[in-house]
Amino acid sequence: MAVIEMENVEVFYDDFQALKGVSCSIEGGAVGLLGPNGAGKSTMMKTFLGFNRATSGSVRILGHDMPGGALQVRQQMGYMPEREAVSPNISAVSFLTYCGELLGMTRIDARERCHEVLNYVGLGESRYRNMETFSTGMLQRTKLAQALIHDPKILLLDEPTNGLDPESRLEMLELVRDLAHNRNVTVLLSSHLLPDVQHVCDYILIINEGKVVREGVISELTAMQDHHFEVRVRENKNRYMEALTQSGYQCREMKTGDLLVIQPPG
Repeated sequence: MAVIEMENVEVFYDDFQALKGVSCSIEGGAVGLLGPNGAGKSTMMKTFLGFNRATSGSVRILGHDMPGGALQVRQQMGYMPEREAVSPNISAVSFLTYCGELLGMTRIDARERCHEVLNYVGLGESRYRNMETFSTGMLQRTKLAQALIHDPKILLLDEPTNGLDPESRLEMLELVRDLAHNRNVTVLLSSHLLPDVQHVCDYILIINEGKVVREGVISELTAMQDHHFEVRVRENKNRYMEALTQSGYQCREMKTGDLLVIQPPG
């Protein structure tokens, strides 16, 4: 059974259509949502959480139909939002304990679990400091920790490396990779950076203008394609395409206006 299923999902914000007939099936592991800013990645995640209601189509997560099963799903799903989600005037321990209690944990269990996750994300020595003293990297780790406080089966990460320096970025990606590959957590990583997705994920959904324009195993999609060329033609494009076709080349125009030219074998 798929962990997450979407079928012909459409989501609107007033008159703006954010998702346009999106269908996908996520079996587990580490899956990347790749696309430019405004492509619909965050909208898709909020639809998984039940914050957005699909105008049409269906969403099913862990066997629950959404948004009716949102409360049950959120008990098994962690979410690291792109925007700030911490309180600067309290310690990381107090913040995570509160998050655990909001999710139904007893105060004792939440406090014990918060120490575990803070150690895991590398904030054990800073756990009692007020978060207003934290660097950007430390705040990002705190957001990851709050997403893990209830030991979720699914983890949604929205641009988790935003604002990080190269070293902190790599450390964050290593944590996410460990969760997906060694701790049996289904991870959905949303990013506009292909290297981030490649570092962590096995499968990828490429999203643009509210549609899944391509999906597949990353190693296959990013493999070198010999004899494939992108060509930019300044003038007489149709005559150029006709000449290539007559010579045995495959040729088609891409959305960018450039040509994709495939050289024949031999």
